[in-house]
Amino acid sequence: MSKTAPTATKDPIVQDGEPVLREHAKTLSQKEIASPEIQKLIAKMKKLLAKEKHGVGLAAPQVGSAVRLFIIAGRVFAPEIENEDEESKKVPPPPDRVFINPTIIRRSKSVSEMSEGCLSVRGLYGAVIRHDKATIKALDENGKPFSLNGSGLLAQIFQHEVDHLDGVLYIDKATALRPEKID
Repeated sequence: MSKTAPTATKDPIVQDGEPVLREHAKTLSQKEIASPEIQKLIAKMKKLLAKEKHGVGLAAPQVGSAVRLFIIAGRVFAPEIENEDEESKKVPPPPDRVFINPTIIRRSKSVSEMSEGCLSVRGLYGAVIRHDKATIKALDENGKPFSLNGSGLLAQIFQHEVDHLDGVLYIDKATALRPEKID
């Protein structure tokens, strides 16, 4: 955890250059997962991710904690609705998903170049080669094991977030880095 509380002018998301982003994150035990400290970390990460308009995932090192944990925003799991009407806009997205001690257990042979950015490297996007499909196994926030298959954006998020837990940033793999256009 960070030693000082973020101020109003300081980004609460750890930025490139901070050593914690380059550490190999520590595996959590069942006892640690149930601890108030980790449960508070999960709540903090969910709150931070909810404030990020373009953020779809957040790894614990990005908030200063080198543990093997990441969260994917629930909106990633929401079904796409064509011609969305006012009623369907009122339906809340699914809850955020927590991945503890995640391992990618399968990757497709097929890969694609995907545009990618990162909350810890604000202001840049780049092209990264990622597997089109990936299967991950992990523990949820209660320590219960699960596995999940992903393709497209979800597979990309799995790979990006597991990289964070291994001390790798997307800029280490990206080509054609370009400034991000903020809307």
